[in-house]
Amino acid sequence: MENPSSSRNDRKTIERNRRNQMKALYTQLNSLVPHQNSREPVSLPDQLYEAEKYIKKLQISLEKLKERKDSLMGIERPFPSNNSCGTNGTRLPQIEIHENGLALEIALITRLDCQFIFNETIRVLCEEGVEIVNASFSVIEDTVFHAIHSKLEESASGNEAARISERLRRFVV
Repeated sequence: MENPSSSRNDRKTIERNRRNQMKALYTQLNSLVPHQNSREPVSLPDQLYEAEKYIKKLQISLEKLKERKDSLMGIERPFPSNNSCGTNGTRLPQIEIHENGLALEIALITRLDCQFIFNETIRVLCEEGVEIVNASFSVIEDTVFHAIHSKLEESASGNEAARISERLRRFVV
């Protein structure tokens, strides 16, 4: 029969090792992100947020460089590359926002490999104190169609809905 205290110690050791491994991975990720010189320590969620922003910035920069390379070589791409999340003509992502009183209905179309745009849309809505009533999606080939139904607070003015809509449009474009 197994000793319960040794089993508990084994679980504690496994958990300690897992935490140490996660800490090492966070440190490694944080070392890859350029930082502003700041003396104060940065919380782990803030470090992850900065890494996320940096990766998105690199994605956009990479796409612009690919487009520039193609234009210098005289290659014309009728459709965005698989890594493209930028907009140009009918390129994706696309967003439509309908305001109906306190309701915001958002239709977002992205490429399958650009799901961070949906995540950022949800983050912006949450930051603005918007209640998300329903969110759904459909995938057709490499295109994702998102539908988000949300509700503003009772005290919200028409200006708030317009400001939130503008903020979402600026982010997607």
